Amino acid sequence: MGPTTDNFESRQVMSAVGRGKLIVISGPSGAGKSTLLKELCTRCPHLSVSVSATTRPPRPGEREGVDYYFLTPEEFERRRLAGEFLECYEVFGRGTWYGTLQSEVAPSLEAGESIVLEIDVQGAMAVLDRYRDAITIFVQPSSPAELERRLRGRGTESEEAMQRRLEVARRELEFADRYRHQVVNDDVDRAAQEICDIIRSKEV
Repeated sequence: MGPTTDNFESRQVMSAVGRGKLIVISGPSGAGKSTLLKELCTRCPHLSVSVSATTRPPRPGEREGVDYYFLTPEEFERRRLAGEFLECYEVFGRGTWYGTLQSEVAPSLEAGESIVLEIDVQGAMAVLDRYRDAITIFVQPSSPAELERRLRGRGTESEEAMQRRLEVARRELEFADRYRHQVVNDDVDRAAQEICDIIRSKEV
């Protein structure tokens, strides 16, 4: 799902006009992407991180425009139909939507700034349809067993919800080869430096 499709030539133009670099980071839940992203921004302070929009209510401590843009389902749907999302998707079929607004990405790229999207594999494929030269990085734990250990260690979900999450993670791992770079997050410091080095090598 996402914005309405356009022709190949217009997609190429969108890719060409962006002077900054678009970095797409994906990986299954439990791969440690959020912790890794914080460390990455410390090591590469010139990067900015896109703020996603969602229909879920804010959790304690979350701030509007910092953690997410919290939209009503009606507002999200209006913007989706208007083609304002670069990518968007519904989680687990439960009616909770997440998405990346084009207004979060295009202005930064046109200003020559590099911007990071932390999105799922479905969203990444939609982004690549618009920005063919995006730097794509897939983050994964050292093994499927480690992934399950991390997820279960949270202790926040029922077994049914855990099995759904594990199934989604297994499907996402099948997309790893579609990314230009794969990084194993077995050590946050090392993995963050590896990603930072990848980005810097593409910015020169």
